[in-house]
Amino acid sequence: MSRPLPVALVQAPPRPAAAPLSGFAEEVGELIARFPQTRLVVYPELHLCGVTGSADASEDQLRAAAEPLDGPRARQLAELAGDLGIWLVPGSVCERGPGGELFNTALAFSPEGRPAASYRKIFPWRPHEPYVPGDRFVVLDLPGTGRVGFSICYDAWFPEVARHLAWMGAEVIINPVMTTTADRAQERVLARANAIVNQVFVLSVNTAGPTGTGRSLVVDPEGRVRTEAPDQGPAVLTDVLDLDEVTRVREFGTAGLNRMWDQFTDADAPLELPLYDGRIDPRRWRPAGPAPFPPGTDG
Repeated sequence: MSRPLPVALVQAPPRPAAAPLSGFAEEVGELIARFPQTRLVVYPELHLCGVTGSADASEDQLRAAAEPLDGPRARQLAELAGDLGIWLVPGSVCERGPGGELFNTALAFSPEGRPAASYRKIFPWRPHEPYVPGDRFVVLDLPGTGRVGFSICYDAWFPEVARHLAWMGAEVIINPVMTTTADRAQERVLARANAIVNQVFVLSVNTAGPTGTGRSLVVDPEGRVRTEAPDQGPAVLTDVLDLDEVTRVREFGTAGLNRMWDQFTDADAPLELPLYDGRIDPRRWRPAGPAPFPPGTDG
């Protein structure tokens, strides 16, 4: 059995926030014309918001780029996804919350042209980013294929994010990035580590130069790099993920050995976690199963 998910990760420079979305629509259309079997397209963090995500951006610049989730930008992106019949993750955007809050929010749109998910970055890169932190983990079902989860850039440095997404049933973690600094090498290690310890695919797509440092990559559930950009130049990474690889690795173990999600039995005592004022309950340890898909469904 196989659950293929053809993906395209676009490592590109950011587009100016004031630029019309028609240019972006042309870019995505050309991409699908080149790779017509692609079902999921992912862009970097703040790709549609110019360089306003860089560390020297003012809060006024960020607020000027912000729109509510039901604003014109989101409506046009939903229409674009529907026109092309793809799952579209246009990176993250500056979101103006209902109370005037400023969020860094990843968006996903369905092949039917509808908003499918929104995730607010839980761990803004402080003190450089002024965003209000998000307060929840987000996963999305792709009917007929599987479940994906979202993290944004610095979230990858906090293992709690990837662990919760995997526990919620995510088989792929989408991680849009705008890294302009010297720590991309460490982020690449974290992409592999998060994939290994949670037995999931990780898609880490960074901004291209001259703004970003590139080096985007796709990692499989055993931590192997499947494809990667060699430098900071513009690049498109294409791959076909088989989400049944997640099932296989969890059943037989990483390298045929390690089955972390089967570590506990129901007879084990709960493990107190003082840092979180909580606990690991062995009865709740295992991840959610794959979403139930009616026979013959296809996203």
